[in-house]
Amino acid sequence: MPPRRITIFDTTLRDGEQSPGIVLTPDEKAEAAEELDRLGLDVIEPGFATSSPGDFEGVRAVARTVKRATVASLARTRKEDVDASVEALQGAHRSRLHVFIATSALHMEKKLGLEPEEVLEQARWTVGYAASLADEVEFSAEDATRSDPAFLARVCREAIRAGATTVNLPDTVGYCLPEEHAAFLSEVVRNCPELATVALSVHCHNDLGLAVANTLAGVRAGATQVECTVNGIGERAGNAALEEVVMALRVRRDEFGVETGVDVGQIGVTSALVSRLTGYAVQRNKAIVGANAFAHEAGIHQDGMLKDTATYQIMDPAELGLTMTLPLGKHSGRHAFTQACQDAGIELSVEQLNAAFARFKGLADTRKAVTLYDVFEKEVV
Repeated sequence: MPPRRITIFDTTLRDGEQSPGIVLTPDEKAEAAEELDRLGLDVIEPGFATSSPGDFEGVRAVARTVKRATVASLARTRKEDVDASVEALQGAHRSRLHVFIATSALHMEKKLGLEPEEVLEQARWTVGYAASLADEVEFSAEDATRSDPAFLARVCREAIRAGATTVNLPDTVGYCLPEEHAAFLSEVVRNCPELATVALSVHCHNDLGLAVANTLAGVRAGATQVECTVNGIGERAGNAALEEVVMALRVRRDEFGVETGVDVGQIGVTSALVSRLTGYAVQRNKAIVGANAFAHEAGIHQDGMLKDTATYQIMDPAELGLTMTLPLGKHSGRHAFTQACQDAGIELSVEQLNAAFARFKGLADTRKAVTLYDVFEKEVV
């Protein structure tokens, strides 16, 4: 039996752009979307068409640019939202209306001011209205993981009957723990067996630093779509990082038994492009794409890496369009220092090497960065 295929839904240009200080022009969204399409993503969500004229134009620019992926636009359970999204998505190779409404008691009472039955009816009517206007309709139950599972199952059932092809159960405020998340999804599916007839999606936020872990738990629980952002950007602490989810599924294929359509060779390029366009630097210790992700300074690690990279690396950075480095620093050992000298074409006797290494160690104890230029004081290099 072939591996289960996981759909990758990218919301970098919508939820990611909601990060404070990020503003992308329609042209910038189109540029990013072209790269996201090359990355091999299944669905690209470039905006919330009715939220502003700029977002409308951003969705329209991406719809006219992307050649392979489905293009989605977010919409509340309002006719005007759906109509704006339909207009913005004209010209898309394949279109998706992404309709949402909150289903937790807290959100229904405090934010929406609606009774549960009113929420149920809004979801049913809007999905039904949207179903004939796009190639696909996704229904999202905002704050799903803090909702009553029985009520949520009723809403999902009505959305599916009305024509939803994907149902998303987001952890909107990053509240869940992984085991809890998987159990919650399983309970909703038990209460709504109709979910087996559509794509089940998860969308996890990182408020407790568990977005990727919760996303993976969702896959274990049967989710067939995951919603992510490049570099993990997004509201508050961000979303599940696309590159981390994809590589976890790939490296631990033995555990998950699934596959994606992502071209991992584009991950490094895509991460750098998103960082440039958004102005959000990638933290150095960020998994997969951070500057230190494949950098090894500790002497014991460097020695192992020079003998066999599998000693301290579970991924090949070249496969991701990235590089492995052995930076020289306070914790570096003789093996890495000797290799650096050889790579630089510096020929040394045993005595010269001993003296140079001692000089290097002395400098490294007092500086954040040491180069061979520093060690040899210009003469040798």
